[in-house]
Amino acid sequence: MASHQPSEKNVGLFKVGTPRSFLIAEFGQPVSSEVRNGQTYEIFRFTQGYSGGAKAGRAFAEGVADVMTLGAAEVITTPVESIADGNVMAYEVRYDSNNLVVEVISLTPATGTSPAQPTDSSPTTQAPIQPTATPVQQTKS
Repeated sequence: MASHQPSEKNVGLFKVGTPRSFLIAEFGQPVSSEVRNGQTYEIFRFTQGYSGGAKAGRAFAEGVADVMTLGAAEVITTPVESIADGNVMAYEVRYDSNNLVVEVISLTPATGTSPAQPTDSSPTTQAPIQPTATPVQQTKS
């Protein structure tokens, strides 16, 4: 099943100066496209998969586990593989009049956040605010 996982996409293309045609060739048609204030904005959503080497390594390890356990490992590896099927990612891209990228905004939440954790609703990435601790002195009464 590991060999059927999605392939790794070149997210390095999401940078200023990349032609729109390169993004479409790598990620397919955008899920959304609109013109705002005379500029084109598009949203790309895709599953970031695994490199060929990672998929081959996982398939080999699963094959060895199947042979060593006479197939009993499938009880564990099949559900794990269906869970580990890549990460959904999304980017908003703004183009200039020549269809070259002028702005990229990641719409994917940072790793480690869960639905129970509040996140900033704006799509731009900001450094978290670190609380400053002021020592409190207690006085004896």
